[in-house]
Amino acid sequence: MRKHRNHEETSIDTLRLWTYSETVKAVPYLRAVVRSLREHWLEMQRTQLQLLRMDARPGRPERQALVLREEIARECEQAQGDFEDALRDLHDLSVYCLDPAQGVALIPFAQGENLSWFVFDLFATQGVESWRFHSDPLDMRRPLEEKGVPTLAAANVDRVMSQGGQISWSS
Repeated sequence: MRKHRNHEETSIDTLRLWTYSETVKAVPYLRAVVRSLREHWLEMQRTQLQLLRMDARPGRPERQALVLREEIARECEQAQGDFEDALRDLHDLSVYCLDPAQGVALIPFAQGENLSWFVFDLFATQGVESWRFHSDPLDMRRPLEEKGVPTLAAANVDRVMSQGGQISWSS
């Protein structure tokens, strides 16, 4: 009998890099998806809190309370499914939600040889008003310079995009 070895698998993810102009063109769609994501997240939080409060009530619940609890549990499940669908829509674009409550998402691009992120903010006037390096702390925001692109990013992004527009890494 053969022994099976457990090999640690490495996954390879392919990340689509965006140009600044592509990002600007996608802002209306990103606003819709991130707004939907935020609404579903808030609904999920609201219904989970209602369930916790109902479960914390002392004594045996009445029939009406049990029926209401089941209805709220279905609403919570629906909101969670809708949230996951919106999140999947973003991931299909290689856009990643940083904070659903704040409406913040990250859009990958290349800054030289470094992976960087445009920061999409649902409540920002332009939608994308800052960026960060991948190695920066998550709350780091660098302002966009003239014409909305970081220094040298336009040339580097165009070069990377002409080479297929994707970065692969293993984890």
